[in-house]
Amino acid sequence: MNLAEFKKLPIIGIVRDVELEGIDTFTEALVASGLKTMEVTMNTPEVELILKAVAKAAANRLTIGAGTVLTINDVKRAVNSGATFIVMPILIPTVVEYCIQKKIPVFPGAFSPQEVYNAWMLEVTMVKIFPAKFFGPDYCKTIKGPFKDIDFLSCGGVTPENINLFFSAGAAAVAFGSSIFSKNLLRQKKFEVIESKIKELITAYNG
Repeated sequence: MNLAEFKKLPIIGIVRDVELEGIDTFTEALVASGLKTMEVTMNTPEVELILKAVAKAAANRLTIGAGTVLTINDVKRAVNSGATFIVMPILIPTVVEYCIQKKIPVFPGAFSPQEVYNAWMLEVTMVKIFPAKFFGPDYCKTIKGPFKDIDFLSCGGVTPENINLFFSAGAAAVAFGSSIFSKNLLRQKKFEVIESKIKELITAYNG
């Protein structure tokens, strides 16, 4: 993961339960949408095959990571399948330390001020505020108050209507998931709808 490039469009798409069938078409839809960074969650069936297929189809047009990472073994499986960054729902110090040792960008999840601080003290790439959707941009703004130097990835509840509110509140990046990658759209292979929704989000971010 090239962090300088990521910061030019600091938006991550979180894909869960996408199927291997049609993955090339799905990947092309993501590229066409303008999205630059995405992750596939490690609890997705056939995740290693999917990561490899997305990496091949994207041909360096997408930065690909792995989400819902809980163990060092998950990290190894993800990286061996083409992931270049790691996202976690919680803070697991041993996993974070392994990523840092291997120079793999890592985004552990945290919510309370104590969790946020504990994560940042491990010198992570960014602290993922999760789940952000229940308290919205105001929570990010409140947390940013005492922690001005902490880079936040706000995850959940990001829409075209509020995406810039998250950034105004101090987020360094945002992530979206099921609001766009819904189970129904993925199951029905309505990738053109997904492409359109991502375009709308990116257009809102760009103002």
